[in-house]
Amino acid sequence: MEWGTGTVSVAGHDLDYACWGPAPRDAPTLVMLHEGLGSVGLWRDWPAVLTEATGMGVLAYSRAGYGRSSSVSLPRPLEYMTWEAEDVVGPLLDALQVQSAVLLGHSDGATIAAIYAGSVSDMRVRGVVLIAPHFFAEAEGLEAIRAAKTMYEDGDLRERLARHHDHPDVAFYGWHDVWTDPRFAEWNVADAIDHWRIPAMVVQGREDAYGTLAQVREVQDRAYSPVEALIVDGAGHAPHEDAPEVVTPAVAAFCATLMALEDAPSEAQ
Repeated sequence: MEWGTGTVSVAGHDLDYACWGPAPRDAPTLVMLHEGLGSVGLWRDWPAVLTEATGMGVLAYSRAGYGRSSSVSLPRPLEYMTWEAEDVVGPLLDALQVQSAVLLGHSDGATIAAIYAGSVSDMRVRGVVLIAPHFFAEAEGLEAIRAAKTMYEDGDLRERLARHHDHPDVAFYGWHDVWTDPRFAEWNVADAIDHWRIPAMVVQGREDAYGTLAQVREVQDRAYSPVEALIVDGAGHAPHEDAPEVVTPAVAAFCATLMALEDAPSEAQ
């Protein structure tokens, strides 16, 4: 596959992707996993900013049903984030020849990254950056998701999403209908944290309507590997957009530490 923009076939779907900065043979890769209504395009200029700040290559892709990727049948299974982690992320890294990586996910994408780190043994992945992750459902977040349906059906949310998604109804209802399914109130993937063996950075906006600091505390209480937590005052569900002057340098510093560890000579005799 070419390092640039294109489409890659993974797990029966054609996924659109875009890359910035050096290719995997020349530098480690920051792999970006988008939120529940996100896509490659909805990262906006942050991938370019990150490659400048870190010196790493950056890879972003749209999950099936999002962006310019192929569609999916609805309803999505309740375990769609686990499926993405176990069946898509690794083969995508294979297809694009990623050799050393940090996974950076936002919201659903952060959960997918967390599950991957805890369920797949992949020596290429050196660490994870989790922005507003979800490990279990919270009443406040479920209420915010239910309110989004009104914005989609009666407001301008559908029009705004249609600029970035070939299948906006699939993107929206595929996300909304899982999270508001009564069975999803019992969903919990926090046991993935127990199996991390790589450093993690968790970023949470203090004013996030979709999740509380309980998600961060879950990581701090369960992780055996090193965890760095960044709580961003005044930021909501997208602290990297609300406070880029705080989040971008913190992510760059975390990645620099990981890469320094990777480059350090072994003390083994």
